[in-house]
Amino acid sequence: MAIVKMKKLRLMAVRSKKDALLRELIQHGCVEFAELEGEVREAQYSELLSREDTKLMSYKSQHASLSHAIAILDKYVPAKSKLLSAKPEVAGSVLLDESGLNGALKVASAIEGNDEAVKRISAEESRQRGVVESLQPWMGLDMPLNKEGTGRTAILLGTLSAKLSAEDVKNALREASEEAELFQVSQDKSCYYVVLVCIREDLPAVQDCLRGFGFTAAAVSGMNGTPRECLGKAELALRELADEKAACIAQIEGESVRRDELKLACDRMSTKIALAEAEGMLYGTGSVVLMEGWMPAEREEQMARVFEKYDCAWDSCDPEEGEYPNVPVQLKNNKFTNALNMVTNMYSLPAYGSVDPNPLMAPFFILFYGLMMADIGYGLIMIAAALVAMKKIKPKAGTLAFCQLLLYGGISTLVFGALTGGLFGDAPYRLVHMFNPESTWEGLPYLFSPVRDSNMVLYGAMVLGFIHLNAGMIVSFVQKKKRGNLMDGIFEEGPMWVIFLGGGMAVLKLLGLDFMLMPGLVVLGIGVVMLLYGAGRHSKGFGKVTAAFGLIYNTLTGWFGDILSYSRIMALMLAGGVVGQVFNTIAAMPAEGSGANFVTVTVFFLIFIVGHVLNFGLNLLGCFVHDLRLQCLEFFGKFYEDGGKPFQPLKVRSKYVSAKEN
Repeated sequence: MAIVKMKKLRLMAVRSKKDALLRELIQHGCVEFAELEGEVREAQYSELLSREDTKLMSYKSQHASLSHAIAILDKYVPAKSKLLSAKPEVAGSVLLDESGLNGALKVASAIEGNDEAVKRISAEESRQRGVVESLQPWMGLDMPLNKEGTGRTAILLGTLSAKLSAEDVKNALREASEEAELFQVSQDKSCYYVVLVCIREDLPAVQDCLRGFGFTAAAVSGMNGTPRECLGKAELALRELADEKAACIAQIEGESVRRDELKLACDRMSTKIALAEAEGMLYGTGSVVLMEGWMPAEREEQMARVFEKYDCAWDSCDPEEGEYPNVPVQLKNNKFTNALNMVTNMYSLPAYGSVDPNPLMAPFFILFYGLMMADIGYGLIMIAAALVAMKKIKPKAGTLAFCQLLLYGGISTLVFGALTGGLFGDAPYRLVHMFNPESTWEGLPYLFSPVRDSNMVLYGAMVLGFIHLNAGMIVSFVQKKKRGNLMDGIFEEGPMWVIFLGGGMAVLKLLGLDFMLMPGLVVLGIGVVMLLYGAGRHSKGFGKVTAAFGLIYNTLTGWFGDILSYSRIMALMLAGGVVGQVFNTIAAMPAEGSGANFVTVTVFFLIFIVGHVLNFGLNLLGCFVHDLRLQCLEFFGKFYEDGGKPFQPLKVRSKYVSAKEN
């Protein structure tokens, strides 16, 4: 597969047909709008053009309201949905239909209003509960809380620390005023709750005296009546608030029947936002509008019929090489290579005009993943999970790529599990010997074992790495040749191939072919000369020497480090298999003394399930991360040009429903 060829599109349309044209384009989903502002400023008649006005902010606000209303419904009335259920599928024209939007917005506003009322009531309930709590210590007081005394006397309610001596406080109070008295209402672990009565003229002196003991006025301001009367009012208020709150919640729950309507309206509003964003990139006069953008070359004929339908004046052209950084990138994949879109998107899209890495990376990624996991049981689980997910949820885009990658990785894991004899580690062997300790069966047959043949697996991993890196170099060489830089390819990739050839010929001496040693050394020398010449080819003077030594160092260390990186294939294969065997061994231990019975078999399967769930989860993620590293650092480093801007055409947006593709 390859990077989709793009065409630069310029279009002029009659203003009266603008909305209909945009609605047509969004259903086709193959035109990306681009900013026209730079060219407008340079145009001869730029003063006649102005950017199109949109209601984008209003639409975003309405979309937020609908999303918030759905979230509120999910909070009060959680939706019951089937596990792995697919989204409802609707036609694109349904998402463009605005007939039910106003009604949905009114429902959303009502739901939000009731939710705000619930929050307000909850805050008031908290306040009233605080009032009830603050009144409890004063229930023994048969006096209005708002009573401040008489014309001659002052009354003050407050608290004192329970650590103080009541007699010490009273003695100090008599010294401040002979006609002052402190009455204790109640006491808890931390405070005395007291009432102070004194002559009004002596109140400042009394307060100064009590302040020295940490006296704090009670928080009962604004309460009228005795503590019992105030408590009754607070409890009545709480009951009324509870009824009001229940009514608001009931109204919210009653709107749950319109959840699907709100979700559809939310997706319709998302589509309106997409149209408004595209419209905001248009410039026009009183009678026409102008736009610029990109479309796939393969869709040009189809779009030509659309433009003719709306009497548009338009033209398209191939982008110039200087425009490549601004050209959006879309990868064209089949069912096999589409799975690797997930990997490429995690790294970076390729630059326009370069090469699509997915078909080159796919066989290596899937091969390496299977080698690292290498277990029949794990492979079957992955395959089953991928097939069930694809059947039930009918995934698209990134989710589909993930499911496909899981499926292909599972198939590879199953194949290499069969080659290495791994089925949940050595579970069959353990089970057979648990039920029949005298059995001589040695387990499932295998072609090679990561435990018994670890050296062979390590060498094989490095050979695969050598092939992988050279595949990247071949791609780089071909790309340079296509661009007319053949000499760069000859003196950058070529020397390494000559060196590998010479080294391989010299190594044949170890197989008894002594006559190959001298020719091999000659070829090796030619490769080194080519490498040194290529290093300094674009340098001058002493720079040729430094460039040559730098290249030799980087080549030796770089290739050694790159090849060594592929040892992780063996390491992960070995680690996964050994950890699985360890869990199986632990699970079988209870049966070693008493043999297989109900208890030991039950214990075996409990430990077996827990252990292999942990091992499977760890390997599922670990193998993906290390496989990703081998592709993105080792393989891509040989040829990949990143920095591509993703192709984001004007298309129907949906979160809660799935739009049917045209």
